[in-house]
Amino acid sequence: MLAKRIIPCLDIRDNRVVKGVNFGDIRDVQDPVALARHYNDSGADELVFYDITASFEGRALFSDILQRVAGEVFIPLTVGGGVTSVADFDRLLKCGADKVSVNSGAIRDPALIEQAAKRYGNQCVVLSMDVKRVDGRFAVFAKGGREHTGLDAVEWAHRGQELGAGEIVLNSIDTDGVKQGFDLEMLSAVGERLTIPLVASGGAGSIEDFVTLFQRCPRVDAGLAASIFHFGQVPIAELKQTLRQHNIQVRYHHV
Repeated sequence: MLAKRIIPCLDIRDNRVVKGVNFGDIRDVQDPVALARHYNDSGADELVFYDITASFEGRALFSDILQRVAGEVFIPLTVGGGVTSVADFDRLLKCGADKVSVNSGAIRDPALIEQAAKRYGNQCVVLSMDVKRVDGRFAVFAKGGREHTGLDAVEWAHRGQELGAGEIVLNSIDTDGVKQGFDLEMLSAVGERLTIPLVASGGAGSIEDFVTLFQRCPRVDAGLAASIFHFGQVPIAELKQTLRQHNIQVRYHHV
């Protein structure tokens, strides 16, 4: 069995790391380069960077921060926000990203997944999904959770896999920032249709939430969180130690 991954997520706005609740109430946290260096040194398996307003504001993603971070850290970097073309993939990968995350851009043009996968390999293409319950169904939202697309999350995840995405990040808007645990029902429903890695995002509030996630949703390959790591509520070394005690395989960190 592959080791489960622990992934801090850095939401970037105006060159600062920020964090909100249910995609609102945004507050400033820290300098992204310093925070990335901290996670690199403290045992994170990967880092995810989202430029959280790039898609909504219709602008290109931050290259300068990415280059600075890539020069300081030695764990894989996934970068997303406002990615709408293969040229965006090219720019971000050249700036130091290992994987590029698409969300609204892929909803608008699903062929983008296929084109990027063919050019750069499936492992470079991450399909990120912001999902919320609407009338008893899991509905996909675009533009940072602002726009209801009408897409069914289970079907869209499966289609993304068929088009060539190498990984799915499933972010539950319902649980985002609430810290009451991951959305196990949503993750299980989507995971049943996938053979590629599935990353759980939205809702982590404690170490126990990660234990429950991996025990109850064996199809989930990684747990992603932001504020509980940023504010030191959950030290990654302690989290991994507890997961090992529950016979959940994680990667060791060698300082």
